[in-house]
Amino acid sequence: MSNPEISVPDQFNMVKVLIDDHLEEGRASQPAVYWQGKTLTYLNLAEMVNRCGNALRKLGLQAEQRALIILNDSPNFLATFLGAMKIGAVPVPTNPLATPSDYEYFLNDSRAKVVVLEEEFLEKIEAVLSNLKFLQHVVVVGNNPRGHESFSKLLESCTAELECFPTHRDDASYWLYSSGTTGQPKGVVHYHGDMMYCVNHYSRHVIDLKQTDRLFSASKLFFSYGLVNSLYLPLLGGASVVLYPGRPEPESLLQVIGESHPTIFFSVPTSYAAILREMEEKQKPADLSSVRHCVSAGEALPPAILERWKNRFGLEILDGVGSTEGGYIFISNRPGSVRLGSSGKLIPGYEARLVDESGVEVKAGEVGDLLLRSPSTAAYYWHKKNKSTETFLGEWLRTGDKYYREEDGYHYFAGRSDDLFKVSGIWVSPIEIEKTLLEHDAVAECAVISKADENSLEKPRAFVVLKSGYQPGPVLVQELQAFVKQRLAPYKYPRWIEFVPELPRTTTGKVQRFKLRGGSNVN
Repeated sequence: MSNPEISVPDQFNMVKVLIDDHLEEGRASQPAVYWQGKTLTYLNLAEMVNRCGNALRKLGLQAEQRALIILNDSPNFLATFLGAMKIGAVPVPTNPLATPSDYEYFLNDSRAKVVVLEEEFLEKIEAVLSNLKFLQHVVVVGNNPRGHESFSKLLESCTAELECFPTHRDDASYWLYSSGTTGQPKGVVHYHGDMMYCVNHYSRHVIDLKQTDRLFSASKLFFSYGLVNSLYLPLLGGASVVLYPGRPEPESLLQVIGESHPTIFFSVPTSYAAILREMEEKQKPADLSSVRHCVSAGEALPPAILERWKNRFGLEILDGVGSTEGGYIFISNRPGSVRLGSSGKLIPGYEARLVDESGVEVKAGEVGDLLLRSPSTAAYYWHKKNKSTETFLGEWLRTGDKYYREEDGYHYFAGRSDDLFKVSGIWVSPIEIEKTLLEHDAVAECAVISKADENSLEKPRAFVVLKSGYQPGPVLVQELQAFVKQRLAPYKYPRWIEFVPELPRTTTGKVQRFKLRGGSNVN
């Protein structure tokens, strides 16, 4: 697919436009990052990036090799990510809430030679260190690297001068792991040229980004939405970003907004609902006077939350839909034309089709599978040929979302084509939760689906068949919830557990999840 608005040369390293070009164009002294009371200019950030790139190269990391990142939102994250890209290597950000077994999978599957992590996460890596087949260096951000490489000492030993490796626009730039239907994450491979398309189009056609803008994202850098919010959008546009390393609790987010005065705020519906609840229950004042745009993605935004937010703060929420594979948001509401319950209209630079099971386009108002075409889409899934061929259909991407579109172009979410769902904007595989519940001595069978909470936001709901000798009740519910929390990231635990004598199944033995969702014929 050609795109006349944007031209990317064959030899292209994304870090040049994100960092180096700003220095060449006279923005060295312009603020780039606000973090814990400190301000880093574009020159400060550029020097950090160069030192990180040189440090990774010093450790033997070569072009195309992977470096896993387990860092909180910070300048260290930006510098590590961009430093790896600048030397032609491939950064792989991962969720700090992941478990040791998750990291074992990420490191072995990606064959990462280096992992850069916060000291607080070191114990998780050390727990599986003997099982890691390819890892050569553990680099620790903190005061006690426990015999591993010290991040700060490595950077001090390296120069702040570094030329961009001559990557091709179709060289791997970064990976992100996305949950799979079997519970095994998929490594989504993006090229250097990809983000020039999706970031430029969103910046220009939705938020009208300016160099004076200051961006703040409640969603973290380790997954796609937060990565674009806090790295690609501000740095490509010559703007600045506010980074907050802590958990995105409502009170903390409001404090950061009040102190840092961002002009654009990004979050997910769960977080917007939590902020509203905080305001309504505690009657605390909040200053959002600096904010000109609020953006939401990651999961469908319930109309009630949008209306309550606008009534309280006088600000629209620009809801949209994107994906890790697509690069960023490709359908969005626009300022002044937000429609309740809708994900908005297609952003210029993208093409979309809604098709039935035979691949035939459906009529306006009919539900179909959403296909996307753009130069921004990912290349493939690492080590997942079958899944890649199902998802990447030539120039078209099968998003996995079902939508219907009105005559005037507004899109409405109608569910997923598979059984995945999002919790707080992060994909969750029901299979992964089911496998964990089945490890408990009391569980004979189980099935997990999503259920809307009081704010119409999706959370895991489990149906459990108990083994003989075990009695259902509140105590066992709490025990099973704690069991899952100990083994998986906390947001994955089932908020509701219902005990049933059997699960509804087809004649071939497959669980009929539609009956669980509808609540019919379960007992």
